[in-house]
Amino acid sequence: MASTSRAAVQLGPDRIEIQEIPIPDIKADEGLLRVERCGLCGSDVEQYKGERKDRKYPVIPGHEPVGIIERIGDRAARNWGVQEGDRVIVQAPIPCLHCRRCMEGQFTTCVNKHNFGDTPTAVAPGLWGGYAEYLYLDPNATVHKISKSVPLDIAATFNSLACGVAWGATLPGTKVGDTVVVMGCGQRGLSCLIAAKAAGADTTFVTGLAKDAHKLAMARELGADYVVNIEEEDIVQKVKDVTGGQLADVIIDVVPYATNTLAQAVDMARPGATIVMAGVKGDRPVENLFSDKITKKALRLQGAAGKLADSQLQSIRILESGRFPLDKLHSHTFPLDQAAQALETLAGNVPGETAICVCIAPDQ
Repeated sequence: MASTSRAAVQLGPDRIEIQEIPIPDIKADEGLLRVERCGLCGSDVEQYKGERKDRKYPVIPGHEPVGIIERIGDRAARNWGVQEGDRVIVQAPIPCLHCRRCMEGQFTTCVNKHNFGDTPTAVAPGLWGGYAEYLYLDPNATVHKISKSVPLDIAATFNSLACGVAWGATLPGTKVGDTVVVMGCGQRGLSCLIAAKAAGADTTFVTGLAKDAHKLAMARELGADYVVNIEEEDIVQKVKDVTGGQLADVIIDVVPYATNTLAQAVDMARPGATIVMAGVKGDRPVENLFSDKITKKALRLQGAAGKLADSQLQSIRILESGRFPLDKLHSHTFPLDQAAQALETLAGNVPGETAICVCIAPDQ
């Protein structure tokens, strides 16, 4: 085995170069992952473009890795229930496991956590991101075994699908017969649709823009009853018309930066409905929101910060079931030395390319 790992290291905004990072010795409670695929997230694009002001460089991006356990210590093998040769997915947060939030099982909001994909290479041993041939597995990492029968490009969608499970089903308590509106048709919006359908939603809407025509078409293929180009149709009026004025039981807002979506969600929510807020708005105030509507309708507003502890396991079950045509979500796979192009493609900045789920294959 090599003594170093090739990695796509981000040096600053719009600057990535391939470097060789030493592979550490693995202790009893640690592991080493040979990365086969790493999914790309919209937050990766924001980090690449320098829009995440909390990021420190240099850093190896990538918090959606799937691969083979290359090395593992005896204690880690017992703790994680895996062994060398197993294929696993790796959760992004690395919690402290000691703070009050961790004690309550809220690992994604651990006050001391760091994450795969945004921990600087200056923090030993440096291999903290999935845009690399190898990933260091910290003792506090969380890994889950996944069947090798799942095609790698599909397995790389596990993280967005886990968000969909949390936001589209678990948090709002979506149930059989519900009317669900998913605002936004990116990979996480489409994953919310899948999860809502799996939970028994009866009538589903997915929104997007004219430039999202390929994603809206995909939503239709995945079972959406209504796809709405909001540049041509009023989504609130559409929901009123379809439901005969009964409105929606669950609304999931995964639209980034748009500050008018919450007000629209309130308007299309039936009394007692749940609104899940997952799309960050860039620390900008919400437009045209009248809080009295929330009070009078007795709405439940649920913030969504990442995934729930068990949503990764549920996403793996969906992936392994083969129930949904998840292969349709995958659009591009890039080798490691084309990481920058992969990010630009996901961002929609490459003419002629329409991306949904993009991943990097470090071994190609």
